[in-house]
Amino acid sequence: MSLDTILTETSEGLLTITLNRPDRLNAWTYKMGAELGEAIAAANADDGIEAIVVTGAGRGFCAGADIADVFDAQQKDQQKNDGAASERPIMRNWVELLRDSKPLVAAINGACIGVGLTQVLPMDYLIASRDAKLSLRFIKMGLVPELASSQFVTLRCGFGVASELMLTGKTVSGEEAAAIRLIDRAVNADDLLPAAREMAKAMGSNPQSALRAVKQLMTVNAAEADIAAVQQRELEALQRCYTSPEHKEAIAAFLAKREPDFRKARQSG
Repeated sequence: MSLDTILTETSEGLLTITLNRPDRLNAWTYKMGAELGEAIAAANADDGIEAIVVTGAGRGFCAGADIADVFDAQQKDQQKNDGAASERPIMRNWVELLRDSKPLVAAINGACIGVGLTQVLPMDYLIASRDAKLSLRFIKMGLVPELASSQFVTLRCGFGVASELMLTGKTVSGEEAAAIRLIDRAVNADDLLPAAREMAKAMGSNPQSALRAVKQLMTVNAAEADIAAVQQRELEALQRCYTSPEHKEAIAAFLAKREPDFRKARQSG
């Protein structure tokens, strides 16, 4: 896969994806979205990769949509009256991809605005530098937030704080974002990538089949009002886990008083 807007690096089972348009503060384009989707899908299919970290090059993480690129593409699509195919890159269902993915940690190193923020909300853990700037400023452009962020922000922060963030379009620092639980942790800039990689490894070192199952349960059960349905999904997932090679390896390792080798178990199973 040829990559123009992101960089990828794999080390010790961890894939680091870096948004790489630093001259534009890594502003989002359709091409960037497509490349991110392809890189994450490829990592999910690679048994050598256990977790993923996403960060940005230069001073910004992602300063929102590249207005010239995104709105130009949208206008061209709207102006087509002959049924011609869109010129935009083919996009995956972003939220579905992330919620059915290996563990994903965002390392927010700078400006994280609009879609820069909504694209990471479905990830599993969000860490930002203390002086990063985060904003859901869609309202300032006469727009609404997307990528299921109206649900994710409310689940993270509660109704009142979510309303304040989305109805005012205010900007908060990384430290403030951690205090209101919009993100999970704020650290000094020098500690950001090490902290993100440490968390990704702590998640990814666990059995992959169970990790994906837990994520799926959290996704469908978070807003489920029927407690019986919640329990039924858990029981069904538990039954599948009982038959997995990784669970059997965990039991064998416990009884033998040794460290489990989940990767070997997956490959042999």
